[in-house]
Amino acid sequence: MLAFNGLSPLQLPFPPKYSNCKTKTKQTFSIAAAYSIKTIPQHSIKNNKTIQSLCKQGNLKQALQILSNEPNPTQQTYELLILSCTQQNSLSDGVIVHRHLIDDGFDQDSFLATKLINMYTEFNSMDNALYVFDKILDKTIFVWNAIIRGFALSAHGEEALSLYYSMNQIGMPSDRFTYTYALKALVVSSPSISLIQKGKEIHGHILRHGFESYVHTMTTLMDMYARFGCVSYAKYVFVKMPEKNVVSWSAIIACYAKNERPVEALYLFWEMMSETFDVVPNSVTMVSVLQACAALSALGQGKLIHCYVLRRGFDSTLPVMNSLVNMYLKCGSLYIGQRIFDQMGKKDIVSWNSMIAGYTINGYGKEAVELFRDMIQNGVSPNIITFVSVLGACSHAGLVNEGKQIFDSMTRQHKVVPTVEHYACMVDLFGRAGRLDEAAKIVEGMRIEPGPTVWGSLLGACRIHCNVELAERASVRLFQLEPVNAGNFVLLAEIYAAAKMWEQVSKVKKLLEARNLQKVPGCSWIEVKRKIYSFVSIDELNPQMEQLHALLIHLSSEMKEKGYVPDTRVVLYELDQVEKERILLGHSEKLAVAFGLINSGRGETIRITKNLRLCEDCHSVTKFISKFTNREILVRDVNRIHRFREGFCSCGDYW
Repeated sequence: MLAFNGLSPLQLPFPPKYSNCKTKTKQTFSIAAAYSIKTIPQHSIKNNKTIQSLCKQGNLKQALQILSNEPNPTQQTYELLILSCTQQNSLSDGVIVHRHLIDDGFDQDSFLATKLINMYTEFNSMDNALYVFDKILDKTIFVWNAIIRGFALSAHGEEALSLYYSMNQIGMPSDRFTYTYALKALVVSSPSISLIQKGKEIHGHILRHGFESYVHTMTTLMDMYARFGCVSYAKYVFVKMPEKNVVSWSAIIACYAKNERPVEALYLFWEMMSETFDVVPNSVTMVSVLQACAALSALGQGKLIHCYVLRRGFDSTLPVMNSLVNMYLKCGSLYIGQRIFDQMGKKDIVSWNSMIAGYTINGYGKEAVELFRDMIQNGVSPNIITFVSVLGACSHAGLVNEGKQIFDSMTRQHKVVPTVEHYACMVDLFGRAGRLDEAAKIVEGMRIEPGPTVWGSLLGACRIHCNVELAERASVRLFQLEPVNAGNFVLLAEIYAAAKMWEQVSKVKKLLEARNLQKVPGCSWIEVKRKIYSFVSIDELNPQMEQLHALLIHLSSEMKEKGYVPDTRVVLYELDQVEKERILLGHSEKLAVAFGLINSGRGETIRITKNLRLCEDCHSVTKFISKFTNREILVRDVNRIHRFREGFCSCGDYW
């Protein structure tokens, strides 16, 4: 049998009274049956009722005192004692009850073994849970389910799966709970191809044994596929479910929202609202839908969801309010997000992190640092995510000294061990500021493996400052660590192109072709009249495409008269200038801006989200357009929100 840490209840501290107790003769038959046969003295019946009553009243210590002098405790008494230990959050009392249970001959009662395993799971004491499991001879399906559930809930997915397969090998039939816990074990495990295959095998078992009608099991199956990014499989499971409840609807919406498909998440939510009269969204649904609105900068839809949150009374639910703050901030509505944050009666670390990250992406680096300090003064300890956000704020605002001080305070003052993400922020901080030598020294001096995040930050800095030599060093490592990430190859090619090293550009493009890699296509989304529209560089299906191109050509002509010069460095082809400019005008964010100008009302703010970094030419063009059309334009790329107004950008051309 699987060994965890080899510990047992005997190795935990016990009062001297129980330290040398001799275990009574073990019985392999049901203890409950034994007690139903023998006659229990009247005083024992009274003691058992008293113990049970005390447990229900929460007087556990008093109940244990009576138990120590009672020779005939019943199964129900032990059940209530175990439950009381869990409710009182007392592992030490749980161990005492466990020892009494062994001494009174209940060590082979599979019902109580299940209760003990569940109790130890609540205390995250899986050594003791496994001890109970190993000692019980009559391992019923309930015992197996309890131990598999325990390891899954304790985030020990591999151990839970090992037990699941051991159960299969001895021929113990699984039930719907077994499958649910085995799937949960996959969810908490580190993603890998082998685990995806195991998930599909469990899916097959569920179908073969007729458990597809159980909503909870199938919902957990969707969660598993969502965890591994298998969105199409999750959707297939959802569509095939004969019955759906709010949990299953919430699971599929969360699946799309967490796997970067926010448009589908919103469509599913509105489908749920319009077609399922008996399914009412809960707080979990709201969190996922608000995440989808945030991902798209869909402020109109976000405000509708906000109204629904208020009507349904979810404004007292902290995760919903945190998501609401996050949504407004990512839509560029900093004032409303700040007001909601200020009015929240209760705030947790997520609330503060959301607000700091909101200042960061909106380009308010100094305000993010001030809020970080306010959080500490309010007695809230920063965590790993906090430092990623505030260091990112320093990086995008060029606050090099502040960033260094905050990084130094992580381990010294706040006892937070820097991760790869924090080192990547520091590399980005120095790199953006043009201090590439210092950025490289950080990479060389790291005590942990840099990884692709750190090397990617260094390569991005080389792109900004066109440092070919350092870019080649970073690329060599990135190509080894991420051999199928086309973005790294494209980034290096752009650096070569900026240096006019066309032969090297050609070599990188041949490498891409040889490895059959393709650049992630640029895609932009815009919300107009509460509807979401998406654009890609080549989109002939849009009925307004000719009108959009005509408008962009007209604007480009006017801008050139005012001094605009197309930045064709991002076009990695040796073409004539006219053809390069034509390609630039087809960028998805430009199409989205043109669509917004044509279809939105005069004076309305245009909000666009892009899946990649905003290119230099689109940045210049949008500045010109904001001035010529007297419109405010918000473009959120993967790094930050660019707020264009009267020919200027909030980033100060530092992004």
